[in-house]
Amino acid sequence: MDCQEEVVILERRLTPLAGIEAISADLMGQRLHVKYDAASLTAAAIVDAVGQTGMRMWLEHDEPAEGGAGTEWRWRLMVMCAVAIGAGLILSTAGRAFEAAVCFTIAAVAGGIYPARRAVVAVRSRILDINTLMVVAVSGALLLGQWFEAASVVFLFAVAQWLEVRTLERARHAIRSLIDLAPREAVVRRAGVEYRVAVDDVRIGDEILIRPGDKMPLDGVVVSGQSDVNQAPLTGESVPVDRLPGDEVFAGTINGHGALGVRVTRLVRDTRVARIIHLVEAAQASRAPVQSFVDRFARVYTPIVLVVALAVGLIPTLLLAADPAVWIYRALVLLVIACPCALVISTPVSIVSALSAAARSGVLIKGGAHLERLAAVRVVAFDKTGTLTTGEFRVAEVLPMGPMPVKELLGFAAAVESRAEHPVAAAIVAHARAMEVAVPAVTRFVSLPGMGAEGEVGGAQVVIGNERLFEARSIPVVSDVPGLLSARADGKLVVLVAVNGVCLGVISLEDRPRPTAREAIGLLREQDIRRVAMLTGDHAGTAARVAAELGLDEHHAQLLPEQKHALIATLRSRFGPVMMVGDGINDAPALAAADVGIAMGAAGSDTALETADVALMSDELLRLPYALRLAKATLRNVRMNVAISLALKAAFLVMAVGGVATLWMAVLADTGASVLVVGNALRLLRTR
Repeated sequence: MDCQEEVVILERRLTPLAGIEAISADLMGQRLHVKYDAASLTAAAIVDAVGQTGMRMWLEHDEPAEGGAGTEWRWRLMVMCAVAIGAGLILSTAGRAFEAAVCFTIAAVAGGIYPARRAVVAVRSRILDINTLMVVAVSGALLLGQWFEAASVVFLFAVAQWLEVRTLERARHAIRSLIDLAPREAVVRRAGVEYRVAVDDVRIGDEILIRPGDKMPLDGVVVSGQSDVNQAPLTGESVPVDRLPGDEVFAGTINGHGALGVRVTRLVRDTRVARIIHLVEAAQASRAPVQSFVDRFARVYTPIVLVVALAVGLIPTLLLAADPAVWIYRALVLLVIACPCALVISTPVSIVSALSAAARSGVLIKGGAHLERLAAVRVVAFDKTGTLTTGEFRVAEVLPMGPMPVKELLGFAAAVESRAEHPVAAAIVAHARAMEVAVPAVTRFVSLPGMGAEGEVGGAQVVIGNERLFEARSIPVVSDVPGLLSARADGKLVVLVAVNGVCLGVISLEDRPRPTAREAIGLLREQDIRRVAMLTGDHAGTAARVAAELGLDEHHAQLLPEQKHALIATLRSRFGPVMMVGDGINDAPALAAADVGIAMGAAGSDTALETADVALMSDELLRLPYALRLAKATLRNVRMNVAISLALKAAFLVMAVGGVATLWMAVLADTGASVLVVGNALRLLRTR
């Protein structure tokens, strides 16, 4: 399928078949989704029916026959047409007009066989497509004695269609290239023996061997080895990440310098890249509001041009006694110009190119409608933890309250926390190691969820946790320590440390903003964003500190999910369309309420991948201004394509009525416009 009229032909041919329940066509993906009753209709019958339209169809899991007989004969006829035109020109130069006319007629017939077959199918379906209009125009030119004109029109039409198909195929290849991300085979280790098998034959739980430089064939968990893995094909991250035993790896990513043993966790149809391909294909098949408008306009435009063509051919002849041959020829030119293929294809090819470019950069946009809304966004609302911040604590300060030195106090705290499984504990232990503090052994360790932990370190009883734990252990806390008061005022997390029943110090921790957060917010403002807000359930002091550090316009703290949802509506009423950025799970109500919901780090979250309108496959905030930039570039591209199509049509309509345009010029105007808009849309693939 290369034009919307062909989609209509397919629908009209298949709909009358007994057993057909639903038909959905994807022009850019060249797919036809057919729902049918298998008891009364077979797939073979559907394929045969499609074959009667002049198009070929095969089941998606089958390999199409490359360069079939029909295609081969089509090119032979085009070559014959070119040779006959060349012979006709030579004979015409030699003054042998009759023989030249015969050669031109042979050229017109040879080159017109394929369009004529398609025209017959279109007429049966009550459609006037470009093939029908072309056959009428060429037949009229022959009847009027315009032999060279008829032959050259047919040849130019064939060449222009070839160029159009080639440029369209480039846009389609951008999506299909995603399918080649993951290899088709994997090296499986079973009972100590290595086998190379198709990925379809790999089972969950199998161990596959990934050699240095190989692509990951399936999703899995590293069970042996260590390596750096380039996740750019999936997430857009430019820096490889280290992968150790226990870490997850994804199909399509590229192994670095080490060999890895990976236990398969998902079958080939369920891998992350397979799901992304499915979502992108569904997105390219969806219709944006601007595309629906163009389609409606095209349905009105074509009949109007046909009426104008009839008027041009008949009125001057009947009412003004003008030369019928002149005005009929002009009407034929108008008929060729009437086909709205370039106009109809101007929107979907731009959207598909944009979706392809975004997917390759680690941004999954689930359809043209979301892309269009993204371009209109004026407010960005962020969640805090895990979105604007890393979600990982780090020690800000260690404050002794007694004679014990800082390193000794930190050693006691790290000893107890080394046995705990909590982000705060990991941060304290990491800080102790960074400060080169010796971490002694702990005995009689007890974890106290929600309060802290305690244990015996070097014969001393150490308690570490919050004030509730200290109250439960009857350990007095001096609350007016300057460092403690300022830490709480800044919204930092405060952990108390006691040794042998005496509170000897405080460790304050903070969740740091992402390194690129401030830069990303600055770039968002350059994309006409009027307001940047933060919606968080965290402490007011913490929210204020992060908002000040990142230069946000406003922040709202200690919010429940329903309060975030309500604030989205408030922001929209004050400033315009809202984009909400969160983790896709805790922020689900706000993401759903926003005009565009964006989930961070969707490469590691199934829920985020499925629920958000847009999913960032990595945690890279700089992808946000890129997404806005791409969305706006796409809308500009669509408007430019529509303008190019309409301007060329309008110009040639005037030229045709004025007798300036010829048939071959009309062919170049129609198919040339299609090539122009497709080529213009392909520029979106280079958007960065």
